[in-house]
Amino acid sequence: MTTLQTRIEPESMPRHIDEDLRKLIAKVPPHLFEPLKAREDINQLLEVVLDLGREPEARFQNETLLLTTQEVTEEDLQYVIDRISAFGEDNRAGIERTLHRISAIRNRTGKIIGLTLRVGRAVYGTIKSIEDLIFTGKSVLLLGKPGVGKTTLLREVARVLADTAKKRVVVVDTSNEIAGDGNIPHPGIGRARRMQVASPDRQHAVMIEAVENHMPEVIIIDEIGNELDAQAARTIAERGVQLVATAHGNTLDNLLANPTLSDLVGGIQNVTLGDAEARRRRSQKTVQERRAPPTFDILVEIQSWTSMAVHPDVASVVDRILRGIPATPENRHLDEDGEVQRQAGHALEDADDESPDFETEESVGTKRQTGVPPSKAIHLMPYGVNKGKLRQALNKYNSSIELTGNIEAADAVVTTKNDYRRKQRAFREAEQEGTPVYTIRKNTLPQIQQILQAIVHQQLGNTSQSDPEQRAVQEAEEAVVKLEEGAVTVDLAPRKSHLRHLQHKVAEKHKFASTSKGKEPKRHVVISR
Repeated sequence: MTTLQTRIEPESMPRHIDEDLRKLIAKVPPHLFEPLKAREDINQLLEVVLDLGREPEARFQNETLLLTTQEVTEEDLQYVIDRISAFGEDNRAGIERTLHRISAIRNRTGKIIGLTLRVGRAVYGTIKSIEDLIFTGKSVLLLGKPGVGKTTLLREVARVLADTAKKRVVVVDTSNEIAGDGNIPHPGIGRARRMQVASPDRQHAVMIEAVENHMPEVIIIDEIGNELDAQAARTIAERGVQLVATAHGNTLDNLLANPTLSDLVGGIQNVTLGDAEARRRRSQKTVQERRAPPTFDILVEIQSWTSMAVHPDVASVVDRILRGIPATPENRHLDEDGEVQRQAGHALEDADDESPDFETEESVGTKRQTGVPPSKAIHLMPYGVNKGKLRQALNKYNSSIELTGNIEAADAVVTTKNDYRRKQRAFREAEQEGTPVYTIRKNTLPQIQQILQAIVHQQLGNTSQSDPEQRAVQEAEEAVVKLEEGAVTVDLAPRKSHLRHLQHKVAEKHKFASTSKGKEPKRHVVISR
């Protein structure tokens, strides 16, 4: 019989087998080693399955091999157990400084009656298809069926962000799959730090601990699987930390249908519309809308090692889906030369006039910002506006908006309507000096995003005839301010039908009445108290 010492020598294995694979094969019983060694495609090994009383199997990418006709015995199982780390509460163990995973099957009394020895590989270069998304600093959620490469991709993301982008990266490694077994993480994660989790039900607590204790810029998480994990992810995102994680589900539609995890993409709520709004939308009175901003800005559906579908703006895509508007993702794949090929999905401009309500209008901000000249910045002075939500909203505008505390240096002022009334004289003086003052009703993220959008387009000249929709909306918003200051009715300028439709929505949102008067081409909207 071949001894263990003889069979793990490097020269006894094909040259393309790395050290890690030899370490896994060294754990199988001696009589199973020779059939594995004889395989020319040993580097394609996926896992070895040992079930008590059955023939042992080696599973390759395209074949399942019976290693011997002898049935697996308790001694065979114990041989493996004695040579690996202890099993945790998730019935998983590993091998020091490797990515291999050994999973156990137990009987009712807790005795191990089956083992799966799964090969773990650090595959470099897998991030190429989504590298541009990762470097944006936005949170990215990865979906895909088991075995498609989600964990391998996460490992590469951790390494690239830590080593190339020089960011502070913390990996929350619940089952030691990302960074391997033992106290020293596998070099596949580069300079990223790894926090192990004692049991899966404590993953959410370790996620929060990572943020509070270690000041990460990026947190990597494998398998967000329950409501507590989803809540912890939202908490982390609201603190300005970039998240890169995987979750159960193959597609965005799967995630929306999962009541536990749908919060990751904003969640769904039922909303009862008024009669007028239901007629305007041509829908039922009870409709579904997104409940909140999504935790993850970008969603990637991994279809294979070389193919994936990308939703670069989760908020707008979810809004479209809930309104029954098709949302085709951007398809990416690696060609034979290793280059990324892209096929664009439907742009937001392809949607019909039934665009999302302004309460969930992140999509409009994203659609319009492409026309903002990057070299010109607006100096904006906020007064009474929630700074955390303001910074979150500013992420969409890169360097197009800079904050200032000096009203004399400001190109524009944004404040709440309550503060506008209290400081009316100061704001009036600013307006007389030519500094426009923009107001929001409440300190909510959608309203802050909407007002920033209006400021950018008006300040940078994008509210001209080339952007009639935004001009119509801004006119309606200004009319609302006049009504709240005491006006009884406000007549708006004549507009085309789809632009009047947007103005009616503004009035409905602020709970004012609106009607269209006159005949084309002078038909216009009148908003009244």
